Amino acid sequence: MPSHRLRAALATATAGVACAIPPAATALAAPAPLPYGTGNPGRYFHIIPPGQGGGTTALQAVRLTALGTRPPHADDQRDRYTNLLYASPGLPDDRIEEFFPDATFGIRPGQVESTSSPREDVTIQRDGFGRPHITGSTRPGTMFGSGYASAQDCLVFMDVLRHYGAGQLTWAGGANKATDEDTWTSAPYSAADRAAMVAQLGTLYGPTGRQVLVDISDYVSGINAYIARIGTDPTLLPAEYAALGHPEGPQPWTPTDVLAVATLIGGQLGNGGGNELAEVRLLMADMQRFGPTGGYKIWRELREVDDPEAPVTATAKRGFPYGAVPKRLSQGVAIPDAGSLKTVSPVVASTGSGTTPGADTRQRPGVDRALLRFPTTDSNALLVSAKQSKTGHPLAVFGSQAGYFEPEIWRYQDIHGPGIDSAGASVPGTGPYVEIGHGPDYAWSATSAGQDIIDVYALDLCAPDGSPPKADAEHYRFHGACVAMERIDHQLAWAPSLADTTAAGSETLRALRTKLGIVVARATIKGKPVAYTKLRSTYRHELDSAIAFSEWNDPAKIPNAKAFQNSAFKLGYTFNWLYTDDRDIAYINTGANPIRPRGANGVLPQRGGSARAEWKGLDTAAFTQANQPQRERPQAINQPSLVSWNNKQARHCCGNGPFGPVWRSQTLSEAIDRELKAHGGKLGLADLVDAAQVGSTTDLRGTRTLPWALKLLGTPKEPALADAVAKLRAWIADGAHRRDQNRDGHYEHADAIRVADTWMQTMPRAVFEPRLGKAAFEEYDAELRPDVPNSFHDQTHAHLGSSWENGWFGLLQKDLRTVAGKLRGKTRVQQPWSVRYCGRGRLGACRAALAASLTQALAVDPAKLYADPTTAGKCGSMDAQVCYDSLAFKAIGLLTQPNLPWQNRPTQQQVVEVTGHRPR
Repeated sequence: MPSHRLRAALATATAGVACAIPPAATALAAPAPLPYGTGNPGRYFHIIPPGQGGGTTALQAVRLTALGTRPPHADDQRDRYTNLLYASPGLPDDRIEEFFPDATFGIRPGQVESTSSPREDVTIQRDGFGRPHITGSTRPGTMFGSGYASAQDCLVFMDVLRHYGAGQLTWAGGANKATDEDTWTSAPYSAADRAAMVAQLGTLYGPTGRQVLVDISDYVSGINAYIARIGTDPTLLPAEYAALGHPEGPQPWTPTDVLAVATLIGGQLGNGGGNELAEVRLLMADMQRFGPTGGYKIWRELREVDDPEAPVTATAKRGFPYGAVPKRLSQGVAIPDAGSLKTVSPVVASTGSGTTPGADTRQRPGVDRALLRFPTTDSNALLVSAKQSKTGHPLAVFGSQAGYFEPEIWRYQDIHGPGIDSAGASVPGTGPYVEIGHGPDYAWSATSAGQDIIDVYALDLCAPDGSPPKADAEHYRFHGACVAMERIDHQLAWAPSLADTTAAGSETLRALRTKLGIVVARATIKGKPVAYTKLRSTYRHELDSAIAFSEWNDPAKIPNAKAFQNSAFKLGYTFNWLYTDDRDIAYINTGANPIRPRGANGVLPQRGGSARAEWKGLDTAAFTQANQPQRERPQAINQPSLVSWNNKQARHCCGNGPFGPVWRSQTLSEAIDRELKAHGGKLGLADLVDAAQVGSTTDLRGTRTLPWALKLLGTPKEPALADAVAKLRAWIADGAHRRDQNRDGHYEHADAIRVADTWMQTMPRAVFEPRLGKAAFEEYDAELRPDVPNSFHDQTHAHLGSSWENGWFGLLQKDLRTVAGKLRGKTRVQQPWSVRYCGRGRLGACRAALAASLTQALAVDPAKLYADPTTAGKCGSMDAQVCYDSLAFKAIGLLTQPNLPWQNRPTQQQVVEVTGHRPR
């Protein structure tokens, strides 16, 4: 659904509309709104750019087209978000609210924008940012109000999310069919599956689960009440529906729609593992080069297994062991025959403009197919303990880093009623609760953890009659029997619309489900056909995490940090949860961590089909298993500080990764240390904002990798190299920032940044290929596509902000440090590798390789390096380099936003200092 086409379509669809939008009727007996600051001691701020607004009515579309008048609250938080770049570091404490809107309970006197009551037991007030403050006299009314306000804010986006999560985004046009194929492959469900997944909340979780089901039902009723209101007042209908080919507007919601959105968000941001087939390809390349034993050793080293230098969040020396990767290649690893591994396409039939059956259109590099795009992983958090705070109360700056959208995928609500008292952010359509925010005297946030909860198995194929199985057989060996795979079919159909002119077509998608997950590939092992299946521990349990969210919104359930950790443990998704109140900070890692057989290698595919290869307690009918107990999870209470940026959770944990001695969380930890040193060992809230913001503009390669390359390179005699080295050293000495503090549209140290961008592309091949060989290097290079501010022409990751998660820079730094150890006659690394790569460990050869790669980098044409047609006309006064890094809001409807200067920062962020508490 290209945004330019949608805008043009809306101009046509809304022509001639010029009627006023009446306000909602107000009931006579409605609960009084919660007074500002009631029971909410402390300082609470929360920003969600570009703003709370999320819908464009026909009248608003006409005004936008004719007059350029934007709908209310479409962008009134955008500039606050951007301008922190120029105010920090050095932000005064009394200016925090200039950049982070107040998030205290209630609305300040004189700042109420509107008041309405969609039914008699709930009142919705909106503040000057258009954010809803919901007060209910009954719990059903409160949940109803949450649904009603969500639909008011972003009905079209909610529709997009529910169709996306259900694998039906072709509802918005045939251009989205590849996205539906992706979604279906990861979470294929029949209608009966979805109904059972909702109902099981009550059976699995008792009274709490049944209350959540009632809450979801009331929330859905609120959504449907607003949809019904549109039916009686068509002027409220968002204009996008007509352009999308749905002039009838939205269909009513059901609880399974809430499940669909939860599946989407949890599946995108709360999973980890499942990369076994990519890992086995790397292993096979290493074994081809170095032999079976040496190849496994090289593979294990380059995936940085349990590197002792990796920064961790929970710093206990004993660590929290989980998911250890064996030191030797076990017999249970399912290595396919060379050249036999083929990914399974979900498309089995098509008509019109549908995909050719059998063609795999998923995960094509360089193609931006998705209507929604998320960073690889997301979010960061900085917390300091009461002992390090000037006021004696803990401080927190934290938020989620989930991409930029127009309207924003997060919405704010302040909600109060029986058993619920919270304010903060949630994804519309996931339910009535605040998912990241604060209660009366505590606050919480999350970062993606990504530990391994997905395993891949190779199942031997069979034929029921005992004959030799074919490569595409749909029966497999399981516990000694020949078992049929379960077919789950899914129909897609689309027609052209004003917004998406893709010709009409249809597809039938098929998933084959086994007792060990979904078939994702086929191959042979020693000549015999196998199916590779993917088993996720949260499969068919995506909605279960609502239990924890419901408890966090209820202050009676969260009296202290330990209670929060106990509640968080109920989440099946892989997240790191951070908590603060007036005296404590806390952390716990969550996820349905399966317990694997002793010696199993969870990051390589395993032979399946026998009970001894399965997770402990696996119930293949209920899709449940025994999980790692809470006491063994990475956790902490009142460390001096807590820093999380999707880094390793704790020592000896958690099986996935790789995690090495370079990670972006180091920029935050080091910034906290500098702030503590500058302020006598005690921080104020603004000081912690500064620490977070310094990390948001730091180029991790410039602070952690390039200094070692320059040390080895020395001072070249060739003038061009010497000039480049001098510029790089000046940039590094200035903090290696990618920022334009004087707002002239150019980075400070622009030349050095250009050199860094090109050298970090040419250096890996120069260092690693001579030792790895071309074939193995190409496998690693494909897997280590750089997660950097600029996309380097891979539009699947362009302009999302989140950076430094993936790439060669950590591996480079470790090898360069090892080789540089010879400068002083000793090795500088812990757990050194068995192989040295740069110059094969020889200083002179390494120096020559680095010089050659820098010469190659300097030859790259900047005009070609920073050429990006997707940013054309969207960056204002930014030059090509700054524009190439810029943040882009993905347009879901009519409105667009200009690209913003790059920040590696949460896309919604809280700043919190709790100063009081109820009796504990």
